[in-house]
Amino acid sequence: MKDEVLKAMKEAGKPVSAGEVAKALEADRKEVDKAFAELKKEGAIVSPVRCKWQPA
Repeated sequence: MKDEVLKAMKEAGKPVSAGEVAKALEADRKEVDKAFAELKKEGAIVSPVRCKWQPA
């Protein structure tokens, strides 16, 4: 799931929210939130603006 989330974020080309990623992947929001948490710990994503994330 983490790879899918990162790919969707890169394809968006702009900072996105977890909800936008979940909608784009047609995935469960809880799964996307879990992937976001893991990616944040790894430093793979950063937040340039509040509530929006992009690949580091």
